[in-house]
Amino acid sequence: MEHKHQEFILWFNEIGKDDIPLVGGKNANLGEMYQNLTKAKNDTFPHEKIQVPYGFAVTAYSYRYFINENNLDKKIRDILEGLDTNNIRALEKAGLEVRELILSAKFPADLEDAILSAHTRFAKELDLSGMELDVAVRSSATAEDLPSASFAGQQESYLNIRGKHNLLEAIKKAFSSLFTNRAISYRVDQNFDHFKIALSVAVQKMVRSDRGASGVMFTLDTDSGFREIVLINGSWGLGEFVVKGVVTPDEYMVFKPTLKKGYDSIINKKLGSKKKKLIYSHEGTNPTKEAPVHEADRNTFVLNNEQILKLSKWGVIIEDHYKRPMDMEWAYDGLSQELYIVQARPETVQARKDETVLLDYVLEEHGKVLTEGAAVGSKIGQGKARFVKDPSQLNEFRQGEILVAEMTDPDWEPIMKMASAIVTNSGGRTSHAAIVSRELGIAAIVGCGNATEVIPTGTDITVSCAEGERGKVYEGILEYRINKTDIANFQAPKTKIKMIVADPEFVFTNSFIPNQGVGLAREEFIITNFIKIHPNALLNYEKITDKEVKKQIDELTTGYENKVDYYVEKLAFGISIIAAAFYPQPVTLRFSDFKTNEYASLLGGREYEPVEENPMIGWRGASRYYDPNFKDAFALECKAVRIVREKMGLYNLEVMIPFCRTPEEGMRVLEVMEKNGLPHKKVENARHKHNIKSELDEALHVWVMAEIPSNILQIEEFAALFDGFSIGSNDLTQLTLGLDRDSKIVAHIGNERNNSIKSLIRTLIHKAHLLNLPVGICGQGPSDFPDFAEFLVREGIDSISLQPDSVLKTSIRLRELEESLKK
Repeated sequence: MEHKHQEFILWFNEIGKDDIPLVGGKNANLGEMYQNLTKAKNDTFPHEKIQVPYGFAVTAYSYRYFINENNLDKKIRDILEGLDTNNIRALEKAGLEVRELILSAKFPADLEDAILSAHTRFAKELDLSGMELDVAVRSSATAEDLPSASFAGQQESYLNIRGKHNLLEAIKKAFSSLFTNRAISYRVDQNFDHFKIALSVAVQKMVRSDRGASGVMFTLDTDSGFREIVLINGSWGLGEFVVKGVVTPDEYMVFKPTLKKGYDSIINKKLGSKKKKLIYSHEGTNPTKEAPVHEADRNTFVLNNEQILKLSKWGVIIEDHYKRPMDMEWAYDGLSQELYIVQARPETVQARKDETVLLDYVLEEHGKVLTEGAAVGSKIGQGKARFVKDPSQLNEFRQGEILVAEMTDPDWEPIMKMASAIVTNSGGRTSHAAIVSRELGIAAIVGCGNATEVIPTGTDITVSCAEGERGKVYEGILEYRINKTDIANFQAPKTKIKMIVADPEFVFTNSFIPNQGVGLAREEFIITNFIKIHPNALLNYEKITDKEVKKQIDELTTGYENKVDYYVEKLAFGISIIAAAFYPQPVTLRFSDFKTNEYASLLGGREYEPVEENPMIGWRGASRYYDPNFKDAFALECKAVRIVREKMGLYNLEVMIPFCRTPEEGMRVLEVMEKNGLPHKKVENARHKHNIKSELDEALHVWVMAEIPSNILQIEEFAALFDGFSIGSNDLTQLTLGLDRDSKIVAHIGNERNNSIKSLIRTLIHKAHLLNLPVGICGQGPSDFPDFAEFLVREGIDSISLQPDSVLKTSIRLRELEESLKK
């Protein structure tokens, strides 16, 4: 179009991603998607076409024309001259003066005519059948949504705008929002000139998410930067409450590599509390209002699986088009029952992270926990707490304090940049507080519920996001350290280094540590921390007579009609996150290895567990899986594994049988697995195939723990059943030396470097290799004892599995050892 740069109005089908100077980042991306992704087929998902609500842009030229025609430029310059954005009172005063100048100015007649003509044309094109046109008016700054700066929440959006007068007023408000306090402060921090930035406005058909749902979507994990997932947050009603952190939304996670292969690769779902929603208002001057969410809807996911997968595919298509991780907003129209993408911008925090340097925050002492919530990132922050209730208290905030609030608002960014950490009552991991804290590089805990009640202003606190998904606020200033590791020039040893993992919450971060998969994924942690209920209590739910136990089970299984589905789905999600984090490297899941006293401690477990004098050598591991009293519970574990492999496409998942006393017992377990849909066919030449599998290798690899002397004394019989051996050095030491490792009296005798233990390990490695089977070891021995590591390497062990914090130092040590052995 000729003279495009001097047009008052440009429609979405006339603009694209190169038009940021003309229509700002938001509008440029809306036009880009509307033109290129709503009609054209894509290679990855040829049957998917993204839906973007149509609209037009009031251009940056219009804004400049408005400012010039009203002679506002010099007046604004004078107000902002010499402004110190750290002086909150001065910032508030200057921002208010500039906004009032703009709001009191009038539209030039030709600009007003152009806007109203576009509005009339828009209504005709949409053919509203007599209904009044309702639009969203969104600010779009010419320095917004850039790959280098997010400007998240810097300008305003106005929803459900009806009528020509209200449209003009909303556009004027949008113009003035270029000078909100937070926008002024942010531009100063980012070294952007106030007067080289202009504001365009999107006028877009409203998606009736007031009758449906809305939220945000990222094409990476916002905390770790892990790039292989799509992360979706959603809540009922219009999207402002999710973005601003007013509600704690649902969270969904989808694994991109297997999604692209056609699998239903939803690897996690979490139900949010969703207590409020924003809907249309039909009274007064405010076009929207807050409303409570009915309890049934609070306990229901806002998206079904089909919708989650569709949105995820759209996210992948958009990411592929822009060739970078993206941050999007979506809406579900409850009237038309259609999904839409209403915004898209480059993700600007994790995408810029240096992946060659690993930072590990470690809390070295613990104290009284005041509250906890969802951890944002993995850092630690400390300082004096200050509860800020409303904007009138912003000027009281001091550098280095910890901001405690019900929720944060974009207007609070001038003090957020002064904070050493942020703690909020509400909001999720994609709320305003979470996004800004990541950009600022500080710890944040959101969705605590009671932070403002239990953390008094002036209290010294430590905010720890370094202990998993649940962040904790501790009383006092606690000691911590930061481990910094440069992996740019890392060279792996010949011996495969794998990880021992238990907590799915850490695995995306741990996946950045150089590794060759997971040699031991502990299922027990998932059951204890995420499920919390004994499987037999769920299988026999109707027979439970203890009212208190039943009440607790009901609370934990909210949203699940079938209690058994809760166990299977939660277990499958925990396993799948681990398998996804290390895909396509092999991940070896050890089936549950609780002792009877540990199983009894699960909710409802005492009724199903015997009391044993020595549970360590009692009813555990393989002996449970075929037992009539547990085989139905083991069937649930098999079902979860099938879901992860067959439904989610994570065929890198292998399984391992613990504490298998005899070959006959091993055979019985394999038979039970086959009855539950996990047939095992011995994999030929497994030793040479157990690293990265080909895409066609969907065979289930089954390992056995070598932790009982019988496993080694009858190695030929065990080798005929399984694909590999994993040495459990703790139990092997206990059972070889005849000691109870739980007994402090004889604990000093237990040492895997004992010659009898080393003799058994040497025999296992040599004989297994003659049978062409791999041997690994899981435990800290090789990390804690260099001479033991040297022994294992000399004997030719195939892999060593370690806790994540030991991987790098042990890898370096083993590489040096391997080099010395060559000489």
